[in-house]
Amino acid sequence: MSEAMTLIAQISDLHIKANGRLSYKKVDTQAALLRVIETLNRLAPRPDMMVITGDLVDFGTAAEYQTLKQALRQLQLPFLLMPGNHDDRQALRAAFPNHHYLQHGATLNWQMQVKGVQLLALDSSVPQQPWGYVDEAQLRWLDEQLQRQPQLPTLVMLHHPPFLCGIEHMDNQPLRNPAALAAIIQRHPQVERVLSGHLHRSVQARFAGTLACVAPGVSHQVAFDLAENAPANFMLEPPGFLLHRWHAQQGMSTHLCAIGDYPGPWPFYDANGLID
Repeated sequence: MSEAMTLIAQISDLHIKANGRLSYKKVDTQAALLRVIETLNRLAPRPDMMVITGDLVDFGTAAEYQTLKQALRQLQLPFLLMPGNHDDRQALRAAFPNHHYLQHGATLNWQMQVKGVQLLALDSSVPQQPWGYVDEAQLRWLDEQLQRQPQLPTLVMLHHPPFLCGIEHMDNQPLRNPAALAAIIQRHPQVERVLSGHLHRSVQARFAGTLACVAPGVSHQVAFDLAENAPANFMLEPPGFLLHRWHAQQGMSTHLCAIGDYPGPWPFYDANGLID
């Protein structure tokens, strides 16, 4: 891979259950994780890093984290973990003791650099609550990290998106203080993206002078229904992930990628020109 290019894969909302149990009696989340791992392992060029932006497991139990850990052993690239509202901080720490960035502080905030791109993770989870929040100490930490290297392209990541999407039952469990986060982000133009999960859909919005991107689920998606008082439903729509590409001359682009095998590829042209 060119040294000028950095690839960060983002998957989200795995909701792993212990020992292959189905989620909602329909969704095989363990098999879905293995499919995205297989897809990522086949990518060429291969991503430099994979980040999972929360809801790693479904109930935060030790058995679920062990099931997750076993599946991730098949991944052929480095990965970083973040909690979501379905996770348990202490159980996550205990299951991944070698992930030293998780092992300190009341909340699981961390900073990494990957080939010239800075990753800043904020723990927006609130124990026993579906909604998210980042406290004053976390916001100060974020501001300090951004001040240290103002020229370094940066991805700020948190499980709960900092905007409303119009799907009412998801908007009822939002990040509760997005304005406080925006006040920090807008002071630092090196923030190329604010990355989240939680919505189980690919959604984008302008936020604090940058672009906020939500990754789809790797198994089930929240049903697309913008009607008022729409029910809280899910769909087995095609799953996906995001691939964030940084190029020193071309900047940041984000690709929505499908998981699995599909017909093709076929050429647009043959020896005689365009195929009609």
